[in-house]
Amino acid sequence: MSTADDWNSNIIAEFRANEGRVGGQFEGAPMLLLHHRGRKSGRELVSPMMYLADERDPDLIYVFASKAGAPTNPDWYYNLTTAGTATVERGTERYGVTVHEITGPDRDRIYAEQARRYPGFAAYAEKTAGIRTIPVLALRRT
Repeated sequence: MSTADDWNSNIIAEFRANEGRVGGQFEGAPMLLLHHRGRKSGRELVSPMMYLADERDPDLIYVFASKAGAPTNPDWYYNLTTAGTATVERGTERYGVTVHEITGPDRDRIYAEQARRYPGFAAYAEKTAGIRTIPVLALRRT
């Protein structure tokens, strides 16, 4: 198991032990566990991540394929966009979602709000400037 897998496993365990809350660098941040299937491996995978809830629609949340500002998108982004569906754990709830990529001005507005609330996302965008635009995915409860 890689260091990244260990790190994710620890966050997943803490999330589940504390009804969806974690500490450390994510203290107080909205977190979810994203369940997705590897498009190549077929394995069930779980990725912890921050999200932004839509202010008008309680069935809609946004996730950001930032990969901490790496030059490539995370694997989960490709898994979600290929499958079009996933499952999330949010707090103590677990439910299915459909996946839709947000582009253009809507993407820019949503990403800017996330960066305003959590400045690390602004830093990720700076690191990827001229390399890639960080994707924003809408997850709608089914």
